[in-house]
Amino acid sequence: MNSISFKKNLLSVQEELLRFAYKLTADREEANDLLQETSLKALDNEDKYIPDTNFKGWMYTIMRNIFINNYRKIVRDQTFVDHTDNLYHLNLPQDSGFDSTEGAYDIKEIHRVVNLLPNEYRIPFAMHEVGIQTHMLDRGLNALRMYPVPADVRRLMYKVKHAQGVDITRIFCGLNEVRNIIPSIKYAKEAGMIPQATLCITYSPVHTVEYYSRIADQLIEAGAPEICLKDMAGIGRPEMLGQLVKNIKEKHPEVIVQYHGHTGPGLSMASILEVCENGADIIDVAMEPLSWGKVHPDVISVQAMLKNAGFRVPEINMKAYMKARSMTQEFIDDFLGYFIDPTNKHMSSLLLGCGLPGGMMGSMMADLKGVHSGINLILKGQGKEPMSLDDLVVMLFEEVEYVWPKLGYPPLVTPFSQYVKNVALMNVMQLIKGEGRWTMIDNHTWDMILGKSGKLPGELAPEIIELAKSKGLEFTDEDPQKNYPDELDNYRKEMDENGWDYGEDDEELFELAMHDRQYRDYKSGVAKKRFLDDLQRAKDAAMAKSGFNEEEIKKYKRAKADPIIAPEKGQVLWEVSVEGPSTAPFIGRKYQHDEVFCYISTPWGEYEKIMANFTGRVVEVCAAQGAVVNKGDVIAYLERTEFFA
Repeated sequence: MNSISFKKNLLSVQEELLRFAYKLTADREEANDLLQETSLKALDNEDKYIPDTNFKGWMYTIMRNIFINNYRKIVRDQTFVDHTDNLYHLNLPQDSGFDSTEGAYDIKEIHRVVNLLPNEYRIPFAMHEVGIQTHMLDRGLNALRMYPVPADVRRLMYKVKHAQGVDITRIFCGLNEVRNIIPSIKYAKEAGMIPQATLCITYSPVHTVEYYSRIADQLIEAGAPEICLKDMAGIGRPEMLGQLVKNIKEKHPEVIVQYHGHTGPGLSMASILEVCENGADIIDVAMEPLSWGKVHPDVISVQAMLKNAGFRVPEINMKAYMKARSMTQEFIDDFLGYFIDPTNKHMSSLLLGCGLPGGMMGSMMADLKGVHSGINLILKGQGKEPMSLDDLVVMLFEEVEYVWPKLGYPPLVTPFSQYVKNVALMNVMQLIKGEGRWTMIDNHTWDMILGKSGKLPGELAPEIIELAKSKGLEFTDEDPQKNYPDELDNYRKEMDENGWDYGEDDEELFELAMHDRQYRDYKSGVAKKRFLDDLQRAKDAAMAKSGFNEEEIKKYKRAKADPIIAPEKGQVLWEVSVEGPSTAPFIGRKYQHDEVFCYISTPWGEYEKIMANFTGRVVEVCAAQGAVVNKGDVIAYLERTEFFA
């Protein structure tokens, strides 16, 4: 390409580049500056452009690189990776913008002030300063829950989450229904967030490259600046994923494409390499102790693979990696590990057949363990051999494979993976009983079948259509949101009646509207009690599994705790409740230093306060409400959580 042709091409894309610049900066003046800088950089590197390749994509790459390098002002050594088909990479200088005396003073003063802030404010600021953008997951019509959400609550969600510090919302619909995603794109932009529209990847006769490309076109046309390929079960085939990325990038080079692939059946590393070779911009990874299994590949392995393939990727701060690894392990040891099914750390090729996502394997195994003994009782009553848990897992997977196409191939992602799994599990139980399929379908699943959640990707089986008609159920193809009218005013009324504060940026109002039952339990204290009870039971069960008996478990808990001793003989009176009878504190209840722990009603009619002389949590209660204790008896055991000089 001669210089004249190059300049003509450059002029022809100015208008499109300006629009893209405005998308990036959201400021007219900054957009013009970015356009000018991009044009100058292109002219300076005219000799690096390969004739007859995608000129517009080449220009978008330059602009995106410049923007990101300017945005990440503090990170000096990081290079943005953009491996497009034309193999053009700009190694741009990492100018900080703070080289002047005035700039250096300003940033020093900013750091001084920020360092005075509590961690909850300082850490997010520091993350933002170095260009780290925080994500949230957004289920489109379902927002943050398992069932549909009114439009006014969805709109409020973006306002609240952006105020809380979330930058990017990953919007997906389990049906890939664009009518559920497009409103969220608008709501996110209104709130100042970046909407990342998402394709839920699965493998079936209807989920082709063409199918996904059409959806991507619609979402980009609706204003999505980013597209995520959400391979939630890790069953997307590498070649198909690469072709999909290539289609999107060739048609929309300005759009950022991010790949999110789980490791469950073992295809993820091949998929990552394939999408990167075809122009993907960002790859989701994990780190130990949560990487691999049914989660994501580890960042160390992904970096090594991409470096070897010729991609320029940042070095890993191993000191930070090991620190985060240690903190995460501590978090797991403290409580999270008690609720993680051990099989979540296992990979399984069986997932290729059923397509179930790794994220729901824990709940599925819990369901199976819950019904396993009941199923074996049925089999025993029939004079049949008992079934192992592994046999039951295989049977369920096979039933999912049978059920899924008959339900119209909904991508198996929350909540639709749960719906399909539940139908399959109920079918399995009915078949073992010697009864027919489809007799136990819950209302939320029927809503999916009838079209209230959106259009199914495939066709329903005739037997499902006939079953719906026999129940007098009606199918619909109207906009799913119309089935769920606005409700915020009702929630405002509830908060006003209870005297509850709406919270900063209406965050309390939002929590009630989004999770009404859980919020009410939280306000009443029931949620905290339930969690701590569950945690203690899980800890006790783990010890019992390790061979400890009940008495040994009790001794172990007492060994880590301090007793609260009765100073006098009398009747134990626990904290007075205005909402009901006085009861002993729940296990896990925290007491502060010098807080009243209980009262002792002495035989001579006095009430003596028993104080908590240290901050701690209840691990055992030894005296019920009204119990008579003698001087020196143990009322309860508290495990210290803070130490005072």
